Amino acid sequence: MASKLFIIGGSGLVGSTLIHYASPKYKIHFTYNRNEITFDKIHSTQIDLLDNRNKIINLIKEFQPNIIVNTAAHSSVDLCEKNHKIADQLHVEVTQDITDVSKDIDSKLIYFSTDAVFPGEVGKKYTELDKPDPINYYGKTKLQAEKIILNGSVNNVVLRTAVVYGWHEKSRFTNWILQTLKENNLVDPFVDQYNTPTLVDDLAKCLLQIFEKNTSGLFHATGKSCINRYEFALILADIFNLNKKLIKPVTSKEKNQDAPRPTSTCLDSSKLEKLIDFNFNDVQNGVSFIFKNIAYN
Repeated sequence: MASKLFIIGGSGLVGSTLIHYASPKYKIHFTYNRNEITFDKIHSTQIDLLDNRNKIINLIKEFQPNIIVNTAAHSSVDLCEKNHKIADQLHVEVTQDITDVSKDIDSKLIYFSTDAVFPGEVGKKYTELDKPDPINYYGKTKLQAEKIILNGSVNNVVLRTAVVYGWHEKSRFTNWILQTLKENNLVDPFVDQYNTPTLVDDLAKCLLQIFEKNTSGLFHATGKSCINRYEFALILADIFNLNKKLIKPVTSKEKNQDAPRPTSTCLDSSKLEKLIDFNFNDVQNGVSFIFKNIAYN
């Protein structure tokens, strides 16, 4: 009998890609908020996690999954800075609810966290041994969620990831750059914020390895390249053969952002790579991967 996989946020970039890779081996049920998507022979349920917290608890109890993957998070760091209540509800209170019910039914829970739990020292890649110290409210609530997950069960997993991209309508940064350049318009990505961008297919594949090996604990799960958004945009333009002269770098001070941003939160994912025998792509190979997939779709 196939293991049951319950995905919270199945219409998003990570959730929908995971469904694609996991559906041959797992019986899947997924939730979505506003963006309904359909997969053959896979059931889904519409849930607003902020509006009806009991619904998600009851649904998990009814489905009785072996594994729960929670991808739900606020995509806007600035909104979290302005509205603490919403950030607290989704990242902390709902996470507690899901952790409690997963413990009740003895289900493995996997949670996606962020590089924003770190303050952002330049010239280093953070490992799991480095002390988190977030500088914005988004990072603070995600760090609280990490603690809830890891205290809930020794079987649970927290994956810190960053700037997830792929060929998908939810891949915001890559779509913004590519679409704008194709229209021969200027783009202005940041030159002073460094991350380790992550190919979404890598995340889905590493999750399957985590399931198979029953891995647990706290891990970094990002690509290998520590770059800023301007450099990322140049690679996109280069591989997609678009006009790099239309890419104009800006600094954080030149754009109005409500939440403070750390300068450099690049992550070292070698702990997870060694444990599950997996290699994350650098940005050059990751963008080449999505370019090739476009050619065949």
